[in-house]
Amino acid sequence: MASKNKKSDLTRRTFLRTGTASAALLGSGIWTGDALRAATTTKLVGGEEGEARNVIFLVSDGMSSGTIALADIMLRRRDGKSSNWMKLYDRPDIRRGLMDMASLDSVVTDSAAASSSWGCGYRINNGGVNWGPNDEEYTPVLKYFTDAGKGTGLVTTTTITHATPAGFGANVPSRFEQETIAEQYLERGYDVLLGGGNMFYDKDMRSDGRDLYNSYKEAGYHVVRKKQALFDLEQNNKRLLGIFYDGHVPYTLDHINTREYQEDIPTLAEMTKIALNRLSRSRNGFIMQVEGGRVDHAAHRNDVGGLIFDQIAFDDAVGVAMEFAEESPDTLVIVTTDHGNANPGLNGQGLGYQDSNTNFDRIQNFKHTNNWVLTELNEESTTNQIRERIEEATGIQITGKEAVALQDSYRGMYEAVYSMMNRPNAVLGQILANYTSVNWIGTAHTADYVELAAFGPGSEAIKPFTRNTELFDVMTHAAGVEVTAR
Repeated sequence: MASKNKKSDLTRRTFLRTGTASAALLGSGIWTGDALRAATTTKLVGGEEGEARNVIFLVSDGMSSGTIALADIMLRRRDGKSSNWMKLYDRPDIRRGLMDMASLDSVVTDSAAASSSWGCGYRINNGGVNWGPNDEEYTPVLKYFTDAGKGTGLVTTTTITHATPAGFGANVPSRFEQETIAEQYLERGYDVLLGGGNMFYDKDMRSDGRDLYNSYKEAGYHVVRKKQALFDLEQNNKRLLGIFYDGHVPYTLDHINTREYQEDIPTLAEMTKIALNRLSRSRNGFIMQVEGGRVDHAAHRNDVGGLIFDQIAFDDAVGVAMEFAEESPDTLVIVTTDHGNANPGLNGQGLGYQDSNTNFDRIQNFKHTNNWVLTELNEESTTNQIRERIEEATGIQITGKEAVALQDSYRGMYEAVYSMMNRPNAVLGQILANYTSVNWIGTAHTADYVELAAFGPGSEAIKPFTRNTELFDVMTHAAGVEVTAR
C-alpha cells in the first residue's frame, strides 16, 4: 500500500516531540491532531547518528509493574536467580525510566495505538494501526528500515498480524483487518515473521480463499509450520515465514504440560534466537520486534499461572537478546511494555504476612492456565465438576461455596460490587487469590506509566520520563535511518 502521509515542516530524523507546549498537553494524555502537529519540539540528545547497526525492541504486552515483580519473585524462589530484566538494572550502561503510553483519544491505550506510537512516531486513536484521525497513513518503522537496505523481523506469541507486531509494519484503519496486514507484510518484503495466525494465511480459513502461504513461497520465502522444520532450516539469507498455530500461540504453562505443543511449537526464546541468527546475516544490520503477547491475554483473564509463566518466557527472550548484544555491541536493545493490564499484585496474607510466601509458591506447581480450566466449563457444570477441573489444573481444592460463586457467574447470577469482576474469568481469578495471595484490580488495560529499559548505542537518548512517540526517533536516529519530512 502506498503511503499517503501528509507533509510536515518537521524533520523527524533529528527532532523529538517534546518541549513546553507538548508537556502541557502531555499531562492530559489526550492530543488533538492539530495540537500534536503544533507542539514545540526539541533536538534529540544523545549518541552519534548511525552508531547502532541493529535494533532489538522487546515488548511484554500488557505488563503491569506487578507482573515483572511476580515473575522475578517466582524465579528467585524457584530457581535461586533473578530475571534477566532485573539483571539489566545492575548494568552500568543501562538507561531506565518510565514512559507515558497514552493514545491520541484516551489516557488508556490499546495495543494497536501503543505499538503505532513507537512504530510511526505519532499518537493515534485506539484501534488504528499507523493510521491518523484524518486518514493519514504514517509510514511504519520497518518500512523505513527496509528502504534503507536493513533486515526486518517480527516475532510474537500472538498472531503475527496482531496489533503489536502490526504497529511496526502495517497501515490499516482497524487492527482487526488481520488478513490485510498479512498481505501488507508480503508486499513490503519483511524478512522474518514468526508467530501464530494460520487463520489469516490458510486458504481454507481466509475469507477470500486466497492461499497466502503460496504467495509467500512464490515471493521467495521459506514457509514453516512446525518447530522441527524451523530448526532444520539451512542457514541462509532467504526470507522466513513461520506460523505455528491457528490463532495465538498457546500459553506457556499449557505448552510446558502438553506434549503436542512441546513437539510442534517453538518457545518465544527459540523463535527469537533463530530470527537473530538469520537477521544478523543482513549486510546493513536489522531491526526486530519481539513480543510476549500472551502476558496481556492472561492479565485480561486474571490468570495468574498464565501471566507469570508467559512473563518468564518473555524474560528468556530478553536473555537471548542480551547474549546477542554481548557478541554484537553495536546493537541497541529496548525492553518495555505497551501498557499495564489488570494490575496484579502479591498481597500480604496471614499473621505477619507469612502466608504470602507459601501461597505464592503454589503457583510453581500449576499444570494449566485458567483458560484451560474455563474452556471445559459452562452454565451446566456442577460444583463437583468445577472443583475437579480446578484441582487438576492447579492442585488447589477450592471450597463448595467458591465453586457455587463460579457456577453463579456462568449463569449470570453473580454480582460483584465492581461489575467488571462478574465474569467467570474474574471470579476464578479471585477464588485462586485466596490460595495464591495474587489478586487483581480489574480485567482491562490501565493508564500506568510503564517500565522502559535500554542499552547499547543510541540508548543515551532515553530520559527518566519518556513520551511513547519518542522511541521512533530514538531507533531511527541510532540506526542512521533517514526519515522523510512529512
